[in-house]
Amino acid sequence: MRRALLLALAVLALPVQALELKPFSASYTADWKQVPVSGTAQRSLEKRDDNTWELDFEASMLVASFNERSVFQVEGETFLPQKYRLKRSGLGKGKSIKHDFDWQAKQVVGEDRGDPVKLPLNRGLLDKSTYQIALQHAVAAGEKSMSYQVVDGDEIETYDFRVLGEEKVSTKAGQVDAVKVERVRDPTQSKRQTILWFAKNWDFMLVRLHQVEKDGKEYQIMLEEGTVDGRAVKGS
Repeated sequence: MRRALLLALAVLALPVQALELKPFSASYTADWKQVPVSGTAQRSLEKRDDNTWELDFEASMLVASFNERSVFQVEGETFLPQKYRLKRSGLGKGKSIKHDFDWQAKQVVGEDRGDPVKLPLNRGLLDKSTYQIALQHAVAAGEKSMSYQVVDGDEIETYDFRVLGEEKVSTKAGQVDAVKVERVRDPTQSKRQTILWFAKNWDFMLVRLHQVEKDGKEYQIMLEEGTVDGRAVKGS
């Protein structure tokens, strides 16, 4: 009994194991139901020379483009955002967001569509891109319900998710086993819907995303090809 207790205490005393991030790159088809022309999207995660990670997402078609980039650090099991940039053009009004995370001053400063942003910064706060990597790893760890504090424009919002189950997704790379996750929103407050599918056998890479905007417009990306830690994604 005493030995078991000592072993348990020893485990608790071990340093927190750092998250094992794996670089990836993926290309997708991108479809807006209101636009008859399909587009393309690319998403990638790579480690930089200064030991930070960079997450990029780009989507484009004839009438619209979307660029999003995050730079973050990992400390133990905590994500520490450093910079976030977003630029969108076409399909309505353009949009530009810039957030810088000053951990010494404990502030987020930047701009949202030309207006200044200044928000308090505490550990656990994420940007609108880095939270996706946190979600990916929570799903990989078997969590069923997740919640994140996210800097959204000039506010801090709570993003809630729940796992709906497992589902096979047919992609250009083959059929993959995926975990289906839903963004949880109050239907009386928002009509937006977001569903994501993460590939079980490929480090839970995002293979499909389906979104319905509050005005009813639908958007989807579907995996065409990808690599995880240098290995090409291949389904059955």
